[in-house]
Amino acid sequence: MIEALLSFVVATCVLALSPGPDNMYVLSQSLVNGSKSALATTAGLISGCIVHTTLLAFGFSAVITTNPSLFFGIKVVGALYLLYLAYAVFKSDATLEFSQNAPKKSSSQLFKQGVLMNLLNPKVMLFFLALFPQFLWQPQTDTVLQFYILGITFMVVSFIVFATIALLAGRVSAFLNKKKHTGVFLKWLQILVFLAIAAFILVP
Repeated sequence: MIEALLSFVVATCVLALSPGPDNMYVLSQSLVNGSKSALATTAGLISGCIVHTTLLAFGFSAVITTNPSLFFGIKVVGALYLLYLAYAVFKSDATLEFSQNAPKKSSSQLFKQGVLMNLLNPKVMLFFLALFPQFLWQPQTDTVLQFYILGITFMVVSFIVFATIALLAGRVSAFLNKKKHTGVFLKWLQILVFLAIAAFILVP
């Protein structure tokens, strides 16, 4: 069990550090709105993993992924949600959106947005389905408990990695906020990140 968990932790660290839609989104949020906002987003993204873990543990993930119509429907909804977020940022005023006194989304709003982004990305489900079974230490016994142990481990490790990214990028954000015309750059950075994740979800 210990060996399997240690191997899983190493694999999770490598995957969390590898450039991907989640850590790129956390990075962009930290640059745009600071570390606190990015940490709230991270908490939302990670919390959504408990749902994917539950679906995996009880076999629902396999049912969803083997149903092409249902799986495609989830992908479309997820992509549309991200396009909506990109449009909302596009309609915002860059000179106001990123000023120090501008109203920003609350931590609870960012948390909910992170959860929705995670749940509406069916590739997370596929990822769990492909990765987790490889690290079961007793596949012939209580796999539900093992899946939950792996899921919680994944959440803790990923949160630590993403939080580190958020805190480091937050320092850069403080510097950027002092520069003129940074708002336009950060506005389009967010839009491009949302569009890239939407494309990532839709591409087979």
